Amino acid sequence: MPARDLRRLERIRSTFDESAAQAKLALLRRLATSPLTTAGQVERLHETLCFLRAYPDDARLLAQVTRMLDRFDRRADLVRHRERLADTGIAGTSIHYRFFWSTARWLATRWPGQLELERDDDEANAQLDKVLPLVAPAVAAEWFNAGTLPALPAIDVLRGRSSDADWLVGQLARMPGDGFTREAFADGIDAPFVLKPGRDTPSRTKAFFAAAPRAFQVTPLRRTRPDLRAAVTVPPRGVRPLSRPQGAALIELARGAMIPRARAQMAFEQADARDVRLVDDGDGLAFAFCGVIPERRFLLPALYGCLTLKNGVPMGYVQVEVIGPWAAVSFNTFDTFRGGEAGFVFGRLLSAIRHVFGAESFSIEPYQLGQDNEEGIESGAWWFYYKLGFRPRAAAARRLARREAALHRVNPLHRSSARTLRALAEHHLYFDLDPARPRGLPPVQDALSRAVRWLARHGGGAAAERRADEAARAVTGLRSLRGLDAGERLAWRRWAPLVASLPGVTRWSAAERRELAAIVRAKGRRQELEFLLRFAAHPKLARVLFGKAP
Repeated sequence: MPARDLRRLERIRSTFDESAAQAKLALLRRLATSPLTTAGQVERLHETLCFLRAYPDDARLLAQVTRMLDRFDRRADLVRHRERLADTGIAGTSIHYRFFWSTARWLATRWPGQLELERDDDEANAQLDKVLPLVAPAVAAEWFNAGTLPALPAIDVLRGRSSDADWLVGQLARMPGDGFTREAFADGIDAPFVLKPGRDTPSRTKAFFAAAPRAFQVTPLRRTRPDLRAAVTVPPRGVRPLSRPQGAALIELARGAMIPRARAQMAFEQADARDVRLVDDGDGLAFAFCGVIPERRFLLPALYGCLTLKNGVPMGYVQVEVIGPWAAVSFNTFDTFRGGEAGFVFGRLLSAIRHVFGAESFSIEPYQLGQDNEEGIESGAWWFYYKLGFRPRAAAARRLARREAALHRVNPLHRSSARTLRALAEHHLYFDLDPARPRGLPPVQDALSRAVRWLARHGGGAAAERRADEAARAVTGLRSLRGLDAGERLAWRRWAPLVASLPGVTRWSAAERRELAAIVRAKGRRQELEFLLRFAAHPKLARVLFGKAP
């Protein structure tokens, strides 16, 4: 009976009318108290509940789904199959992963005692044997070197009441150097971790953002392919900056959404709670954009992570690198929501990027299309974007796309082989809002190379950096760095070689050079969006940096 109810619920979960809503509610009420037989059935119920929380028919169904998810880790069938459900991200189950340093430190700090080291990895244990003397107190290092205990038993002696992972993370955090050096050392260890389930440890089950817009689903899902150019021009309902506490809560949700899925995104790990804005697109769809802290920003493009929300439920994540009219987009939909409204959501995402950041030209990098990414090959990601209007510029990719399109016209059942998809995925795809002005990619590497050559001509090292600072201040009229905050000083120091290497900048007007200094300072301010707005308002800078008009 429970298995039959589950199958019926899965069949009607995407049907939205009064009859379906009543049937869903009745099935949910029975499944709430009826144990399922297999681990697979438990996971299928969980996925259906997550879907229905994102797409609720009405208030009664939403309340029932919320209760079931809140109590899911206490279900008898979940407890019975806990070990088999490890790494599913379901509340009440463990997660095994080689967390990067920033995530491991966050987990050890936020949930002390829940993070442990995976102990049956011989290669990792051998690596710990080498590094333990480097991170342990001096007396403990000599004790370890003189003894015969392997690293893990030695850590058990040293850690007291802490978990082994908490002790190791704490020792790494106290190492000399800055965040970059500690991160490099910790990630070099590449320790495998186990996150044990706790009351509110990251899970897919309870991931929810209460401040997100909400709406009940009363119409069919929008599965048709949108007219992307028309969709991008339709603005979202509204955009609002989040307060610092709300921004911090959103960032925690974003980081927690990645952990159960064994994924990581630097923009979330290094996000700045002062630079978070929520785009309300209507019908419960929202995009939460997170900027990164000044010391982790790219030199030229602005980097933003984005969490896609449907009625407060994370349904995917995005990375955006934008400067001027150019935006490089990485779009990902979580498994639970694939096959649904992906095309529609992607169109609304591009609209949000355009109206928040001013982008008019969009690109998809090869990794997203399947280069060194088997998930992209299996999902046919290249054709998803091609059918929405993205096109390759590389001649080889254009020839291959024409051949595949011709084969499909002859045989509508034709599907590109994995080999063909890998060949197509070797090149970027592009979409321009104005097809008469194809822009391609900004030559960021050329601008950086010019700055590097400038440093090399002036001897390299610290002396060259000081000369770059002096030259940049002379060009822009900035007398000193007094009055600049820490982020602005950092941005200035990083940008100085770029400014010093700009050709012809001395012929700009005084006002244009003063604005250049303001652009550099904005790169280190609280919200990186200020940098983008100032950069867009200074087209001469883009022309000189990139050798072409924006």
